[in-house]
Amino acid sequence: MKTKEIKKFETIQEFHRYFGLPAPEHPHISIISIGDMYTDDCFKTFSFSFFSSIAFKSVFKGKMQYGQSTYDFDKGMMSFVSPDQIFSFQHEEGTKHSGWIILIHADFLWNTPLEKNIKFYDFFDYSVNEALFLSDAEQKIMLDILELIKQEYHARIDKFSKEIIIAQLELLLKYAQRFYERQFITRDKPNHLILSKLENFINHWFDSGELNGLPTVQIISDHLNISPSYLSRLLHSLIGQSTQQYLQKKLIDKAKERLAHPDLSVSEVAYELGFEHPQSFNKLFKKHTELTPSEFKKSLN
Repeated sequence: MKTKEIKKFETIQEFHRYFGLPAPEHPHISIISIGDMYTDDCFKTFSFSFFSSIAFKSVFKGKMQYGQSTYDFDKGMMSFVSPDQIFSFQHEEGTKHSGWIILIHADFLWNTPLEKNIKFYDFFDYSVNEALFLSDAEQKIMLDILELIKQEYHARIDKFSKEIIIAQLELLLKYAQRFYERQFITRDKPNHLILSKLENFINHWFDSGELNGLPTVQIISDHLNISPSYLSRLLHSLIGQSTQQYLQKKLIDKAKERLAHPDLSVSEVAYELGFEHPQSFNKLFKKHTELTPSEFKKSLN
């Protein structure tokens, strides 16, 4: 997929104009039918500023790109995009697409419960390849909620309108959270493949002989081609640990292996594992084993 200039949308009105849509009925929220979006160019790269989007795609023939990777999608998925994320899509010319996009400006959430709660829905930071794939029953639930939001959006605005839309948006996000948890479990093969790749990467990291401490979560995520938030949620769902807990456990396991070597001192093991100061290594080791490295080494004899 070739590189093109990024189109950054500053307002919802600008997004509507760009895709040949009628003016939005509210300046801070919009519900758009994907089939109504007009474009004379099948390739687009863009991002949103000051607002997030929720997209439900029933039928989309083409490719979507996030970062350096491209993914093929055709139907039944939801994606959640936060401000300043950059992504691209390339659709097949002459194909009729269907689905919906909800654009939400940050000002629409101001002084509402969702303003504070939206940060807890970490799937807004997931990549395109970490989209939510819905069963038929799940699609119906999401589309029923969307229909209620649409009815309120197109109705005459009164003092209850915003409150009702916010409540329905939060309900939709709650269901998305539930369905993502289900996806971590039911997509057993791809998720366990990620864990296998993670194990191989960490083992190679420790065996390379060029350690400089633990790899960062970002380094690992880039290698696995998933977002840090998705990796964290995946590990928590499958093994009950955060990414940092997982990494520290792996480091302690490697430390035990090296401490068992009779010719290596505690300081040598600490430096070998990337610690500048043996005291830091001692503290972390005792936290996980209730023994200092020296005590552990003596216990082996």
